[in-house]
Amino acid sequence: MRFFYFTLVCSWLIPYLGAGQTKPEKFNHSLTGYIRDATTKQPIQGVTVFITENRRGTTTSRDGFFVISLPAGTYNVKFTHVGFHSQTHAITLNKTVLTEILLQDDSKDLEEVTVTTEAPDRNVKKVELGVTQMTIKTIKRIPAFMGEADVVRSLLLLPGVTTVGEGAPGINVRGGSTDQNLVLMDDAPIFNSSHLMGFFSVFNPDIVRDVTLNRGGIAPSMGGRAASVLDIRVKEPETEKISVNGGIGVVASRLGIEGPILNKKLSFLLAGRASFNDFLFKLLPRNIRDTKANFYDVTTKLKFQPNEKHTVTFTGYNSHDAFKLASDSLSTVEVNASSTLFEYRTLNGTLKWNYAINNQLNLTTTAIYSQYRPETSAPDSANAFRLTSEILHRQLKADLSFDASENHQLQGGFSLIDYYLQPNKLVPGFQSNVLAKTLPIERAYELAVYVQDEWKVNEAVSILGGFRYSQFLNRGPATVPIYQEGAPLQPETTTSSTTYNKGHIYHQDGGIEPRLAVRWTVGEGQSIKAGYNRLRQYIHQITNTTAALPISRWKLSDSFIKPQIADQWSVGYFKNTAGNAIEASAEVYYKTILNAIDYKDGANLTLNPTPETDLLQGSGKAYGLETQLKKNKGRWIGWVSYTYSRALYTINGAYPEERVNNGRQYPANFDKPHTLNAMTTFRPNNRVNMSFNFTFSTGRPVTQPYARARINGIIVPIYINRNQQRIPDYHRLDFAVEFNQDPVRSDPAKKRRYERSWVFSIYNVYARKNAYSVFFKLNSASLTDGYKLSVFGSAFPSLTYNFKF
Repeated sequence: MRFFYFTLVCSWLIPYLGAGQTKPEKFNHSLTGYIRDATTKQPIQGVTVFITENRRGTTTSRDGFFVISLPAGTYNVKFTHVGFHSQTHAITLNKTVLTEILLQDDSKDLEEVTVTTEAPDRNVKKVELGVTQMTIKTIKRIPAFMGEADVVRSLLLLPGVTTVGEGAPGINVRGGSTDQNLVLMDDAPIFNSSHLMGFFSVFNPDIVRDVTLNRGGIAPSMGGRAASVLDIRVKEPETEKISVNGGIGVVASRLGIEGPILNKKLSFLLAGRASFNDFLFKLLPRNIRDTKANFYDVTTKLKFQPNEKHTVTFTGYNSHDAFKLASDSLSTVEVNASSTLFEYRTLNGTLKWNYAINNQLNLTTTAIYSQYRPETSAPDSANAFRLTSEILHRQLKADLSFDASENHQLQGGFSLIDYYLQPNKLVPGFQSNVLAKTLPIERAYELAVYVQDEWKVNEAVSILGGFRYSQFLNRGPATVPIYQEGAPLQPETTTSSTTYNKGHIYHQDGGIEPRLAVRWTVGEGQSIKAGYNRLRQYIHQITNTTAALPISRWKLSDSFIKPQIADQWSVGYFKNTAGNAIEASAEVYYKTILNAIDYKDGANLTLNPTPETDLLQGSGKAYGLETQLKKNKGRWIGWVSYTYSRALYTINGAYPEERVNNGRQYPANFDKPHTLNAMTTFRPNNRVNMSFNFTFSTGRPVTQPYARARINGIIVPIYINRNQQRIPDYHRLDFAVEFNQDPVRSDPAKKRRYERSWVFSIYNVYARKNAYSVFFKLNSASLTDGYKLSVFGSAFPSLTYNFKF
């Protein structure tokens, strides 16, 4: 099979390699280099590199890298990008030249106030659709809860992105559940992207370079989830001098240091963030005021570049959360406890080697390690216990890019993932009444190979096409139950089991995942795009709660739980006006989901050794319209977006026990038809930035009691259909103002030794009591008494001090 993958990639590339052999006769040398921000030293994507003499050009990649082949000679090369001063350099090319260009920020009073890593018209000219990139500068200007800039929560202001409730972990993208999002940090997957049980994201804003959300046009190089890919890149370390930055805030305090070890060859970055904020919970509802929560995270990055051909980077990440919840019981493990401690840890490492083989070929090889370990414990002497689980993700992948010609840019590669999953293990405390229980370990391989070609047909039409082939292999040791034929999957219908030895492949699944995107330029600054994606997901977070908890169980696909398969069609119209100062877009999409996962009524998934007896699979569909109007220049900048979307499931199994709502269609837990977001930043001068954001969304579905019954004197609620009612609509206004003590000087060449700023913000300005959930109490006088729980029912002010020197 590996030989098949290798042959497939080679057969794709050989025709172009052969065609490229004549190129050295025409193009003798390569001009390569990196373009960076002169102040932050971070790479700039989308910089236009233009050769004045022959009017040829290119743009920089996400890492700020460019390469262009030219005959020997002297050229005037112009470097331009919105938000920066343009530069022209005379470069003599008589051999391969590696250069570094530092562009000065063009931030002037009352003029351009934001810098984007994308070219100003990239939203129109790029082929893929449903892809949004946000810089950390933009994210830091968005008002956030308790003043902590939040990478993941800021995405909720984008069209097509929602959440089931305030403070809920994860995001829902285009009708997908939270586990259908692949979250990557320098290529390493993050299985839990939240701190404090969902209140904040795990990414330190001081180390993030940019954030890209792929919700429509997902490249063949990415896969493994059915909804989206969130790609977060850690910034490049400072290469010229030691720099220290940090901040002191209500929620967390941050400190980071970066700088060179060997001049322009080896540099490092180390940043940490810690929170000790138990006092915050005194402001929340009375039933959770005794809650305690703390977290820390540490991120490091090393970059070694011995020459222009080789670059080696290592990114490490470690985080820990401790959340103590005072409660009367822990229903998930059926153990009474006076308090419960939730802990979860993430340990990631990414080692990447980039090899620029020549001016046409570039090879990137990456080794990835990711570990996630949630734990629940209770200290009570009679009922003491620890409930632990673990996910190990070990991956090796290689990506080869080939610049075949001006009209063809090819990529190919492979990926091998080794999964080790310990679902749950219950360990009793000393002299505890709890019985020990360990669920069987799950092991599997996920193999993938991909190829793609970005083909510029002509000036008006470009096509990005390719496919990904993935295969999932369950391996032993394992014991697989056998169920009675012609009967539903239930513990009592188990007849026997089959045992497989270590390393034995006992089940496999997989298939082709085609990807296609087409861009048609229909006028100056206008384009129409269409795309199709097929995605397969082999690992699932299974829960019967609306908001998946960080300790929720994960499950690999097997002979009973089939992989989720999503097919998405989308088309969009994109237009820029006023010199790319105004962007407008509208996209429609339709997605079908095969083997969508839901659960039986009364399901107990935490310690179930056969979760397939409590899970159901059926079909799903999601469709919607996403619109956005964005202003990029002037003293007022920002955007407004409106989304109409639906997410609907149909679970209609062969037996009554395997149906939801008698097999009729019903809205998913995260179905929210209407969402309106608006964000704006006002800069009256070069010292002050004021930001506002407003959000409105339809309330999510809930299941309410239909009737009641009295059994032995006890009133019992009766439920009929799932998710047929909704909680009240949600809306909120936030405000933030930033005061820069060291404003940008009129002369950008003058370097500042210190940078200091204060950020004051108010979350939920008009103290809207938005409902997180609705619950009911039954009594003899009326059918039900309804109540709503508001997590943040007041305005929350905060003050943060940031510094850099």
